[in-house]
Amino acid sequence: MIKKVIIGIVVVVIGYFGYGFMTHRSHSPLTSAEGKSGDLSVSVDYCQPSKKGRLIFGNESDDALVPNGKYWRLGANDATEITFSQDVNFAGEPIAAGRYRFYAVPNADNWELSLNSQLGEFGFFEPDYTLDVLKVKVPVKSNAQQLELLTMTFDSDSTGLQLNMAWDETMVSVPISQQ
Repeated sequence: MIKKVIIGIVVVVIGYFGYGFMTHRSHSPLTSAEGKSGDLSVSVDYCQPSKKGRLIFGNESDDALVPNGKYWRLGANDATEITFSQDVNFAGEPIAAGRYRFYAVPNADNWELSLNSQLGEFGFFEPDYTLDVLKVKVPVKSNAQQLELLTMTFDSDSTGLQLNMAWDETMVSVPISQQ
């Protein structure tokens, strides 16, 4: 009898958390951004959170959703991943073709962007920093309009691609070019 009660409790707990996980993902849907320039193709897979009236970037003491100086998975839910079809210069630094975990440490005037070889992880947990393959700093710009959703887009020109990441009133851009 006790065994049946314990099994019943375990099933209810697993169902509760499973349901919560599945419905939470719909609040920050999985999306992707893709850019092409000549033979170069770059894609970013991320979960797209919403502002929902919250303070997005700022100080932890002000309850910012993404506090300055802290790890951020560049989205919600799963870790954000970026894929390069060939060797590129990412913000001027060389990186080999492949798929990488992509995260940031935002600050008021710049974001430190990192590419990490640890893939397939849930984004809430910080990566194994010893597996970082690249770190670059890019300046923060003001966005002309306030964006409700975290949005990643690509612009292309004769030099390659520009990855634009914008949310709320903040934007950063990263040049990506073929090696």
